[in-house]
Amino acid sequence: MPLSRNTAGTVFVIGALGLTLSALAYPAMLGVQNTSGNPSRIIANTRYGPLTEADRDFVVKVRSAGLWEYPLGELALKKGSTEEMREAGRHLIVGHAGLDELCRRIAPELNITLPNQASPQQQQFVATSAAQSGTQFDSTAANIMRVTHGQIFPAIAKIRATTTNTMVRALADLANDTVLDHITVLEKTGVVNFDQVNFQQSTPPKLPKDQVTPPPPQAGAPLIALTPRPDLNVNTTSPTPSPTAA
Repeated sequence: MPLSRNTAGTVFVIGALGLTLSALAYPAMLGVQNTSGNPSRIIANTRYGPLTEADRDFVVKVRSAGLWEYPLGELALKKGSTEEMREAGRHLIVGHAGLDELCRRIAPELNITLPNQASPQQQQFVATSAAQSGTQFDSTAANIMRVTHGQIFPAIAKIRATTTNTMVRALADLANDTVLDHITVLEKTGVVNFDQVNFQQSTPPKLPKDQVTPPPPQAGAPLIALTPRPDLNVNTTSPTPSPTAA
């Protein structure tokens, strides 16, 4: 029996997506590698509590994630072929603007240098999605983002459970709410291939460090800020308490 147009399109997109995900490799938000084998090592004592390598890397990862997911959200708002896909784009934009604002606020307090560009791998995610259109764009973008969000979710929980720094804890709270919201709206698009997503989440291939690490900012370059979009009228989080001194 011949495949329907929708079924044939789905098979094509899933096949192409499998090649894309394998070629690009995952994770994205988890792309910043630790600088030593001991992420629990304390690298600074701050008035908000001790700061570990894992804490610092988490702040950098959240910032880096916004630098590619915010523009991909803008693409979804522009190129999404369904209202559900465009709604996912709105949530990505608003959610990462909020996370970015908090990252930029706490980084100086904790003496953390933030990147101004996403990693080469993350930039390729955006380029791969941008090259698609129609339902192919929806499937490619939604599945890439669902994999990366699914991978960062347990990492957020681990940081939230282990950090003793109240600023990092506040960021983990906000990231947990935001990522759960993003997972939910991506699944509502109806184009997430859960078998493929679960496989990619559990078997991420490895890439060279320079492909998964954001480049350092140029000396003296102003810190890029992701523009807030209150006009999109989207709520992506639950209330988060303000950080307090330890």
